[in-house]
Amino acid sequence: MSTTELLRSNRSKKPKAPSPSSDDRHTLNPTRFLSMARKSSLIKQALATVLFVVLLYATLNTFLSPAAFSPALPSFSSSSSSSSYDAVGNVVSRDNDPNSNSNPKPVVKVYLYDLPTRFTYGIIEQHSLARGGRPADDVSLLKYPGHQHMGEWYLFKDLLKTESERVGSPVARVLDPDEADLFYVPFFSSLSLIVNTNRQAAGSEERPAYSDEENQVALVEWLEAQEYWKRNNGRDHVIMASDPNALYKVLDSVKNAVLLVCDFGRLKADQGSLVKDVIVPYSHRINTYNGDISVENRNTLLFFMGNRFRKEGGKIRDLLFQLLENEEDVIVKHGTQSRESRRAATHGMHTSKFCLNPAGDTPSACRLFDSIVSLCVPVIISDSIELPFEDVIDYRKIGIFVESNTALKPGFLVSMLREITSERILEYQKEMNELSLLLLLLLVPTF
Repeated sequence: MSTTELLRSNRSKKPKAPSPSSDDRHTLNPTRFLSMARKSSLIKQALATVLFVVLLYATLNTFLSPAAFSPALPSFSSSSSSSSYDAVGNVVSRDNDPNSNSNPKPVVKVYLYDLPTRFTYGIIEQHSLARGGRPADDVSLLKYPGHQHMGEWYLFKDLLKTESERVGSPVARVLDPDEADLFYVPFFSSLSLIVNTNRQAAGSEERPAYSDEENQVALVEWLEAQEYWKRNNGRDHVIMASDPNALYKVLDSVKNAVLLVCDFGRLKADQGSLVKDVIVPYSHRINTYNGDISVENRNTLLFFMGNRFRKEGGKIRDLLFQLLENEEDVIVKHGTQSRESRRAATHGMHTSKFCLNPAGDTPSACRLFDSIVSLCVPVIISDSIELPFEDVIDYRKIGIFVESNTALKPGFLVSMLREITSERILEYQKEMNELSLLLLLLLVPTF
């Protein structure tokens, strides 16, 4: 059964189901974003337009959403509001804007593939079964589990909204693939990767009930049978692969598609690059700080909690531990992912002035977004990091970047942070808070 057929059978009020397919950094300026694409083909121009819009709302949903569960997501509809928003989030009254109706914003047309259920809700069910859950009578009622790569869920749910729920949205879902600018493939690649709680031991004959690799291969077989994939060899298709290991077995088969990734740490040069792919943010795992902008209750100078021992570029973590673990007013703790660790990390980030953000196995981590929602100034030590929408967000206003070699000089990091005044910390916090408020305005203009 396909995803659309599953949803049809479960909804009394439902959207039109798609027919199964046979197939300068400081300005949020779409024109500037597209100027680079004009140097390339018409397909790349369309991709640039669509990706700017599609990935912007992916950023907003992921950046601001609670991670513990999957709530219903608001759309970019502004039908019930008398105001609209300009390119940098300023409120513009429609009553005073003569161009609001005469010059409508261009709409990006996206075709949502009606994938077989095994690639969407079926993965949610398998994740539940692997953790002791029972088979579901209706898998579409299962909640997508919280984790740091939830963008695939937010994009999927947004595109499933009815036409009436999408009034005013810059993204239009089309049911005719011939009308589409882009084709979105809603495979839950990151969740699929973590369905099994433990990887199969080498040489073991016992097969797990679910195989991520088999599902990856099955997805490629399904895509390669689609007319619209074959038309451009997947170049106008978009696939979310935000976990660094997502789609690892079939990357060479889907590398022509636009990949939505958190970094390029595990991608080869011919598999992913900023020429065609887009960096998307992690979903934060720490509760948002709801207190005032202040340093009064932030008695810890620098905080870090995470895995001390990592591979590749993340080896710097152990070296930083050795330098910092005996420093006054500095807390560095080894911790693995668990509810208890998240509670401890939440408290630590909410009571610290600065939060250490070193590289891990790959250049980026969700810790940066945990720091931002905690109003804990991120200290980023990752020489190869690529950040989401660097042409939109000036990260220098909300964080401190330190080269690895400099950070490892004895005494340098702590001395530098101690010299930063409370007034400057408040400026960082204000920028982080304003960024969150701006994103909230753009995300929920009807509220």
